[in-house]
Amino acid sequence: MPLRPITVLGESAADAFPGGSTPDGGLALRVLPGGGPANTAVALARLGTPTRFLGRISTDPFGQLFRARLAASGVDLTGCVNTAEPSTLAVATLDEQAQATWTFYAEGTADWQWTTDELTATRTTETACLHTGSLALVRDPGGQRIEQHLAWVREDATVSIDPNVRPLLVPPADYRERLDQWCALADILRLSEEDDLAVLLPGASPADACHRWHEAGARLVVVTLGERGAYASLDGHPVTVPAPPTPVVDTVGAGDSFTAGLLHRLNQLDLLGSRLDSLTQNAVADACRFAVRVAALTCSVVGANPPSAESLR
Repeated sequence: MPLRPITVLGESAADAFPGGSTPDGGLALRVLPGGGPANTAVALARLGTPTRFLGRISTDPFGQLFRARLAASGVDLTGCVNTAEPSTLAVATLDEQAQATWTFYAEGTADWQWTTDELTATRTTETACLHTGSLALVRDPGGQRIEQHLAWVREDATVSIDPNVRPLLVPPADYRERLDQWCALADILRLSEEDDLAVLLPGASPADACHRWHEAGARLVVVTLGERGAYASLDGHPVTVPAPPTPVVDTVGAGDSFTAGLLHRLNQLDLLGSRLDSLTQNAVADACRFAVRVAALTCSVVGANPPSAESLR
């Protein structure tokens, strides 16, 4: 049976990695197309899920780079908005463990300016799941309009949210204030232990955090644990999945790839399109095992370069 389409709504960004000095004393940057939602869309399409990306993409050179990458991966861009506003730039610094920290140049950029009319024009009843989150969901004016859009979409589709907390760009209090509302809209909530949980609920265990967000409305909460794998909870019933041993080049895009792997596998099992009424613990474990493999392969290469279905085989 053909897989149903999944829609990803959110930002694309230029990920810049310092590459040393230029002969004239300048700083060389290696720029790769990224952005959490765009990374997730690319990973989904490469895995074989029909994927539609809804983004506001600049007509500047970075925007051309985003479009080329998404299209080359097989992502449907017909729902994107062309805009003259500049692209978002994120500059990465890698530590000794290849963990990335980011400096963002995001004021007045294209990704956060969604209008109600633009979102209304993207509406479809064909998608099995709409995934969103990251900065596009928390930055206004577009963020509140996306929340309103989710309330309409969830009548026909599963809703997945990845907060992807960026405390250097958005105050953590803003995420905490809105997270309960997101859980009320979401069927699936995916977060990372190090970058998200530690900021949103300092000192809380993954189990305690899942309980908190179940109470707010999310049925499936998944906390990725880096090299330790993932912890998932379906209505309070836990699942723990280890990660395969992986030579880590960097962790850029690993969480986005995990989310894509999770949604792709749930789609293969024909469990998307509703409030997860048929989802079981065994299916959650199956999907998480697949997702950690996708994330591990992303960590084994430079940048957000998720694997194809063929490489997984």
